[in-house]
Amino acid sequence: MRIAAYDIGGTALKMGVLNEKGEILAQEKTAVPNFSGEHILASIQAWLASHSECEGIALSVPGYVDPWTGFITMGGSLRDFDGFALQAWLQNKTGLPVSVENDANCALLAERWLGNAQTMRDFLMMTIGTGIGGALFCNGELVRGHRFRAGEFGYLLSERPGAGRLNSYTMNENCTLAVLRRRYSLISDRPLETVTGEEIFAGYDQGNKICVRLVTQFYQDLCSGIYNLAHLFDPECVFLGGGITERPGFIDEIKAHLAWYGLTVSVARASHGNSAGLTGAVYHYLNSRHK
Repeated sequence: MRIAAYDIGGTALKMGVLNEKGEILAQEKTAVPNFSGEHILASIQAWLASHSECEGIALSVPGYVDPWTGFITMGGSLRDFDGFALQAWLQNKTGLPVSVENDANCALLAERWLGNAQTMRDFLMMTIGTGIGGALFCNGELVRGHRFRAGEFGYLLSERPGAGRLNSYTMNENCTLAVLRRRYSLISDRPLETVTGEEIFAGYDQGNKICVRLVTQFYQDLCSGIYNLAHLFDPECVFLGGGITERPGFIDEIKAHLAWYGLTVSVARASHGNSAGLTGAVYHYLNSRHK
């Protein structure tokens, strides 16, 4: 069996062909200009046209999605997909069976299927990207919630709200690389587009006072969220995914900050890296065929 898999993000679309064992047979990535849903749909169809051997379509998407109907209530950073029946649209266009699942849930399912959580009954996945995503696996099952919104860790408060805008106190606006870049841009009086995460972490490694302060706050806010989640769900492990987790020493630095909290929960890097969304989407596709 060959399955066309897509991991849809706000700035990039990952495309692949996988088999029923989760093996990646082909893979490609393309940029998404201006968060364009139209561009994404056109790219999905173009990839499928060049891989006509595929028998089904599996998608990993941001936002709130019904995993059984593929209806997207809110598309996260892709607001073109708000209120969009993506599964039905693609089935009508292609005649192929289609499955759609939330991206953080897909990352978790990849870890459960072929990663380091194959024997775990209770674990969490936290993804650190444009925002903070999350997924829950409790008592041997993926927890989706009443409105398919469980695991939205990014909306956890990283500090007690003051009189300002509520969202400014959440993990989404305090624990991402985009936030680090914006803060450094303001402090250094440089255009945001000239500031990179690599530069900030290099400054942190070199002892630059501004970078040390910003990165330390970033880690502390992340650890505050992990602390709350660990006490709420008592997981065997919290897996961390996203490009920033590939930084050498990232997990050790997180553990060092968590030590202050006295937590006994394990923290580990997600094992599938950039292919987690594709792999988890295919796992959901295979299981949804038996529902």
